[in-house]
Amino acid sequence: MDQVRSFTRPFWVANIMEMLERLAYYGVRVVIPIYIASAEDPAGLHFTHTQKGTIFAWWALMQCLLPIFTGGFADRYGYKKTIAASITLKIVGYILMATQREFGMFLVGCLTLAAGTAIFKPGVQGTLVQGLNRNNSSVGWGFFYQVVNIGGFLGPPLAGFLHALSWPHVFYGCAIIVSLNYISLFTYKEVDSGGGVRGNPWEVIKLTMVEFFRPRLLLFIGIMSGFWLMLNQLWDMLPNFIEDWVDTSGIVAALGLNAGMMVAETARGLQIKQEWLINLNPGLIVVFMIPVAALVARIRRLTSIVLGILLAALGLVVSGYTMSGAMCLFGIFLFSFGEMISSPKMNEYLAIIAPPGKKALYLGYANMPMAIGWAYGSYMGGKIYDTLGDKAFLALRYLRENVGMAADAVDKIKRTDAISVLQTTLGKSPVEVTTLLWNTYHPYKLWYLFTAIGVVAAIGMMIYSQLAKKWANYEA
Repeated sequence: MDQVRSFTRPFWVANIMEMLERLAYYGVRVVIPIYIASAEDPAGLHFTHTQKGTIFAWWALMQCLLPIFTGGFADRYGYKKTIAASITLKIVGYILMATQREFGMFLVGCLTLAAGTAIFKPGVQGTLVQGLNRNNSSVGWGFFYQVVNIGGFLGPPLAGFLHALSWPHVFYGCAIIVSLNYISLFTYKEVDSGGGVRGNPWEVIKLTMVEFFRPRLLLFIGIMSGFWLMLNQLWDMLPNFIEDWVDTSGIVAALGLNAGMMVAETARGLQIKQEWLINLNPGLIVVFMIPVAALVARIRRLTSIVLGILLAALGLVVSGYTMSGAMCLFGIFLFSFGEMISSPKMNEYLAIIAPPGKKALYLGYANMPMAIGWAYGSYMGGKIYDTLGDKAFLALRYLRENVGMAADAVDKIKRTDAISVLQTTLGKSPVEVTTLLWNTYHPYKLWYLFTAIGVVAAIGMMIYSQLAKKWANYEA
């Protein structure tokens, strides 16, 4: 309790703004893979998974690389101005995403939202850091991470409610929610960044690049890129994998659920909506983040990151190894605790080693590994899923390879009709066709590569941890 009482008023205001921003962001983030690429949603965009991966890759680069520079500008020009600009950009981005259905313009909307998010984060996190010290930083970052996930937890029910009205309502609703941060901004008292008032924009950029090329920082960024490549598959690939392959009818029957907010009627019967399975992740973090933060506060930061990466890697492969809804939930459970142990520690580590007056700058660097991991993971994952995981693609493949249908006839079948054509051709039910494709093509194997990347990242962090002991601030 003494640590909680030590938090300043700007710390609490920053947390409120972050929660609202995350509520809107995850209201879109948790359902947009379905909107973009699902072959079975009649109102979706019906892009391929490769196109979805391309969108997410550019989104990642914009959202995660821009803070490397906006962090320095936030230190130089003040947090309040950057937060105000970011809110406006995010509103414009949501509106574009609601109104544009062509690939190019929809991508522009996503990038506008990403730019707003990139500008928002350093200002809010810089405010947070100025109210923390070595004694309360672990609990402070844990609390911040919990607040982020309160927004993340409320996002899926918000998205489900708005999606019932229409897909555009999802984006318009999130634009309204993020606009509420203008109200928080009026109560926001500017915090001295400690960065001084000198320096033109080019000098800020020069400082950003000089600090970035410090060897220990580059090595840390490289290793953590593998972690983020693996971690983002929960949001980018698992939603589509759940909709295509995971069977939650047993959970529906055991809990006596009926069609409603959590359950949808599908071709395979009543199934829990994918966003509610994914929602176990922020839900667990809301409940357990503070106790976990207090527990791992006694562990070296780099050791905590290693343990978290390994647990998250195990959870990812478990979540997609079978068609069982219960096993998928168990995998998300393991993954979530791995995330809680490792992810906040990365920001905490960078905040601890950041020189005075460069806190937001170093927290901007925290986005670099996410940029590399998310961007490349999305691009690679889209291509992999199109080949190994997309049920519609595998249905067309089965018609060509196992039914003997002529290649030109298969090519004329629309992706949105592939499953129904296979069902009709074989005289099988949707459940039987799904099981047949699963047993024939083993789509669960796509998770092996991402899990292996996570394990390699953990091994790399073990080596980095041993090197860090030789540095002056080895206690980090």
